[in-house]
Amino acid sequence: MTAIAKDRRWSRRKEARPEEITAAALELFSERGYAATRLEDVAARAGVSKGTLYLYFANKEELFKAVLREGFISPLAEMRETVQRHEGPTFELVEMLVHGWWQHIGATRLSAIPKLIIAEARNFPEVARFYVDEVVRPGREAIAGILRRGIERGEFREVDPEITGRLLLAPLFMVALWGSSLSVCTPERIDPLPLLEAHIEMLRHGLEVKHA
Repeated sequence: MTAIAKDRRWSRRKEARPEEITAAALELFSERGYAATRLEDVAARAGVSKGTLYLYFANKEELFKAVLREGFISPLAEMRETVQRHEGPTFELVEMLVHGWWQHIGATRLSAIPKLIIAEARNFPEVARFYVDEVVRPGREAIAGILRRGIERGEFREVDPEITGRLLLAPLFMVALWGSSLSVCTPERIDPLPLLEAHIEMLRHGLEVKHA
């Protein structure tokens, strides 16, 4: 291999490294938790040196925040844009929310993050606070906004958007927590897709205004 070819290869790899590092970090955080994940192990999983990792992330907390930004915060921003552009019935947004959550979070390694935060919030409050401020609160606000839209358009019954939003989210978190915790020690298995479809139908019957 020529020197020029080598330079090109490493140039391309350098551009991809931040994403490779966050992907490796997500794997290890989901497998080991926050406390037990070491930066040198993340670097090894990503196929880079620890020094290279420090070029992009100052410490483990910043790396974890990058994982959250990539996995949760960016999709939340996209969801808000979708809500603003949407011109159809509001319940379509509810269905998109539930299916989108499964596609991007529930069926991926990101589903382990809620359990990680719950388990380690007391020992790492700054990490948990970032998750609450940047993921939980914006997510609840976005869902409440969808519900308000339906109420204002006369499509949904008069419900408390904040409380109902929490009820909408609860089964999704239950699926995530079960899959990353109790499912390993019980023969019972939850098939998530029928559960999510049943949840959507319950929401439909509970939210939509019945016209005579």
